[in-house]
Amino acid sequence: MADSSDGLNVVHLGLVPYAEGLRLQERLRDAVEDGRLEQTLLLLEHEPACTVGRRSGDGELAMDPAWYAERGIGIFETDRGGKVTYHAPGQLVGYPVMRVADPVAHVRAMEEAIVATLAAEGIGARSRPDEGPDFTGVWVGERKIASIGVHVRRGISTHGFAINAEMEMEPWSWIVPCGLSTPMTSTELETGRAPLLPSLRRSVATEWARRCGLREVELPESELRAALGAVPAGAA
Repeated sequence: MADSSDGLNVVHLGLVPYAEGLRLQERLRDAVEDGRLEQTLLLLEHEPACTVGRRSGDGELAMDPAWYAERGIGIFETDRGGKVTYHAPGQLVGYPVMRVADPVAHVRAMEEAIVATLAAEGIGARSRPDEGPDFTGVWVGERKIASIGVHVRRGISTHGFAINAEMEMEPWSWIVPCGLSTPMTSTELETGRAPLLPSLRRSVATEWARRCGLREVELPESELRAALGAVPAGAA
């Protein structure tokens, strides 16, 4: 969890290419470190991408990169913990870029916030902290519904969580998610209805701020980018 009782900026970004998301996190990490911005939760969706974590091994990507590229899926090496995972529209991604005193407690707080968010959707989910690092995340029975992977450098975290909401699920069969041969699920599959992503975003932001003891403050994307000296993806 965070080591501060100050505000938590919450920024809703919409659909963001994965590489652009990485650049924003790095700029934001520097801004939090030097005090230009308070700790911030970025909430967004990504264009299709497979990301490779520090613990990834051979065989987690079942096909060669060209096969994924033909299907519009980028492959990205990252510095986050965990193994291979998949991002696409319809998945709610959260990147808490903030000061962290205890990385394990930080991950456990994410799991708790997601479990509470899903409970509000009528989904009985759980974390599995006693089963080892491969079981980090949130589960519905034996089905995984949310993935978590973080990186902490000089006491500030990047990366975060991804909740499967109303995404196309077939691409999960094209990887070994998180190094486990386990079924993946989504809020849509568990409830039989498509979630309202704006409602899901608001709920997870509130639950995350509560667990970190931070005051939730909505920050417009334009103000974030102005503070970081960043421009929207695709802009001149």
